[in-house]
Amino acid sequence: MEERSIQIERAQNLWSSFVRGLDPLARGAQINTDPALEFDQIGGLAGPKDEILTYACAVTNPEVYSSWGTFPPSGLLLIGATGVGKGMLARGLASHTQTSFLRVDVPRMVIDMVHSAGKVGELIQGWSQIMEEMPPLTVFFDELEFSQARDLGGPRPDLPIGPIMDFLLELIDRTIASPGHLIVGSTGYPDTLRRAFARPGRFERVVEVTPIFPDDVVEALLIQAKRAEKRAGRRLFDDIDWRAVVSNSSEATTGDWTRILHGVLRRRARCEVTGDGSQLVATAELEEEVTRFNQALRRIRFTNGGNYV
Repeated sequence: MEERSIQIERAQNLWSSFVRGLDPLARGAQINTDPALEFDQIGGLAGPKDEILTYACAVTNPEVYSSWGTFPPSGLLLIGATGVGKGMLARGLASHTQTSFLRVDVPRMVIDMVHSAGKVGELIQGWSQIMEEMPPLTVFFDELEFSQARDLGGPRPDLPIGPIMDFLLELIDRTIASPGHLIVGSTGYPDTLRRAFARPGRFERVVEVTPIFPDDVVEALLIQAKRAEKRAGRRLFDDIDWRAVVSNSSEATTGDWTRILHGVLRRRARCEVTGDGSQLVATAELEEEVTRFNQALRRIRFTNGGNYV
């Protein structure tokens, strides 16, 4: 068995054993031992990709830092709106460095911590041990500004901020102290993020993740369209004027555009079932779906909740 396969199996076994004894707290973290996402599968974001690849040298070519009289940052902090690709960049880092990808859902872990305070000390001790034992990881602390997170129905001023910060900083510091791991954090709320996260020795390198409109969006949509056609094993799209489609909404994130594209494909799947034909998707259909998205977005803002349908 090759070395990478051994590392994947070891990481999975160690993590499974760890979470088995610390449910529910450990449910806030999930491991992907073989992330398999190359950077050319992520549309645009040339600047953030360059930052990520520079940080990757800490695993792939560690000697290069010392040859220039410097050292890798202790961690990267990715800032940008929800859905712009922060998680994909972190997963791409794991794939590029052939490390397992551990995503920590910070808001979820915070809620579990509040509800299971008696297990916090046990989790911290177990976390230190598992970080020491695990093969190299890319650890992604997703949404550090937990009190603003939409998953918590944010903002949440009722949360016990002091104990939560003590808990999170302890997890982060112990992760960084364990050699061999890459550490990435993210937030969609940089203006209110507590400065303790970004101090030297933690997430000291801040990287802005903001797609260039419309070029990065078009590139991402082309990648998603090709993926869909590969899954289907056939051509699905006509000669789409992607720039014209994208120009219909400057507020949609890259993640929103992916959902818009799949909204059209799902509607086509239903039409095929009802016998309405299976011609190629046209520009007008995508533009119609963008109109639905824009209408739903206005409603969501008005009602402060809901989902795009």
